[in-house]
Amino acid sequence: MSSDATFFRKQADQERSNAADATLDNVRDRCERAARSWEAMASRAERTEVMRDQRAAATRAAATLATVQTEA
Repeated sequence: MSSDATFFRKQADQERSNAADATLDNVRDRCERAARSWEAMASRAERTEVMRDQRAAATRAAATLATVQTEA
């Protein structure tokens, strides 16, 4: 997991803890919304990391193929 996603998940955990401790409904709701937002950011960060890794692998494969074709 990326360091960004890890940070975002920690923030989500903190907001869930804040929601559990809140005595006012509006504060609890705000904290729960914030936790959902942090989770969404973590998911996007993970998706971005996967796509970046896939793109890098495809680039390496294309470079290897080009090298093999040039040598032939």
